[in-house]
Amino acid sequence: MTAPHAFWLAGREATGEDTFDVTNSWDGRLVGTVSVPTEEQVEEAVAAAHAVRDEFAATPAHVRAAALDHVSKRLTERTEEIAQIVSAENGKPIKWARGEVGRAVSVFRFAAEEARRYNAGDAQRLDTDAGGVGRLALTRRVPRGTVLGIAPFNFPLNLSAHKVAPAIAVGAPIILKPAPATPISSLILGELLAETDLPAGSWSVLPVPNDRMPALVKDERLPVISFTGSGPVGWSILDSVPRKHVTLELGGNGAAVVLADWSSEADLDWAAQRIATFSNYQGGQSCISVQRVIADASLYERLLPKVVAAVEAQVTGDPSDPATEVGPLVSEDAAKRVESWVDEAVAAGAKLLAGGKREGATYAPTVLADVPADVTIACEEVFGPVLTITKADDEAAAFAAVNDSPYGLQAGVFTHDLKTAFRAHRALEVGGVVVGDVPSYRADQMPYGGAKQSGVGREGVRYAMDDYTYERVLVMTGLDL
Repeated sequence: MTAPHAFWLAGREATGEDTFDVTNSWDGRLVGTVSVPTEEQVEEAVAAAHAVRDEFAATPAHVRAAALDHVSKRLTERTEEIAQIVSAENGKPIKWARGEVGRAVSVFRFAAEEARRYNAGDAQRLDTDAGGVGRLALTRRVPRGTVLGIAPFNFPLNLSAHKVAPAIAVGAPIILKPAPATPISSLILGELLAETDLPAGSWSVLPVPNDRMPALVKDERLPVISFTGSGPVGWSILDSVPRKHVTLELGGNGAAVVLADWSSEADLDWAAQRIATFSNYQGGQSCISVQRVIADASLYERLLPKVVAAVEAQVTGDPSDPATEVGPLVSEDAAKRVESWVDEAVAAGAKLLAGGKREGATYAPTVLADVPADVTIACEEVFGPVLTITKADDEAAAFAAVNDSPYGLQAGVFTHDLKTAFRAHRALEVGGVVVGDVPSYRADQMPYGGAKQSGVGREGVRYAMDDYTYERVLVMTGLDL
């Protein structure tokens, strides 16, 4: 029998008294067994992080940057091995898993670069008023304290990287809590961190069960919480700790708007292919996957069959097969929930144009039209391979349809017109507008986050570093300026 995966307690390997199994949602096989930390071990990790916070904050930038560079390099060297693990525990097709590892490589590289140049200080002369003669203010940023990073299952490696790398870059200790369905990727990240010279206690990777998290969330020694996951859980965290600094990256129901000027056959073919790919990649389990297509009425009838054909051409199957584009969802329960939402919409009058079938944890790529506005799939994040398509009379109606949602993460606008792009950026109530493409594009160095119920704060290495720190001003007196 293979020994369970150890977790990482204050930078060293440890095992607890209990374990749980991680299984592959495609074929049910055992991916690995993971050791669970005891309450005493969790306390040890928190205490160690709290104790080392001043030392870690004072660590020279080159030490932190070197550690981040090392992790980036080692991720590159172990790309295929780690991609296979991501695919196995998540159900993600191997082509997308390889891409995820590549993104994590970049996140740690970006963080290493930022660690070297961040926080040089902003000097401000104060003698602009008579009372400030001889005074100079130097503003620098300092860590708020230990970060509790809570990662989701859909990007188990890269979204863990987005918690860990910015924390190391600013010298903030971090305790990473991976999703129960996909902890092994994060534990491998721990292996790579253990190869560095970071201070003991400055990081831990603890696969704590969800039902034990409330006490950890409320621990006053963890003043910063960075959570990516479902809205109800995220908002409950924020409500439970109103005086902590909480960043929430929550759900969306991403819209792709195809406007009247995007009208050539080549334009529509491109839009259809991008929509089909990014409504179904990761099994639709991405906060910025395409869930809603809003097409100008002048081209709706031409676009619709192209979208349906492109969706039906998506290759669904074994995630370990390089040809597979759409694998299973993370669990059969997740697929059953998607199935129930589609069935509800169809029963209410929606037209099923493609898909609509479930086999175990796999749900076929699905297209719905004429979806009633009050059904669940029209209002909430489906987090599955399903898109709805509707028409809008003009640009204003299309933008209003995008905004008619409790969510506001990202939107895609297919247009060639620069003025339209700027109008979209002004009008759309989202965290990001992608012009000429779907809403599913994310560069890991740019600010990423949403409006309304999609969360608060921003990821993206530099922007997370700002979230993990606060400004501290040094005023010097008696200077000849």
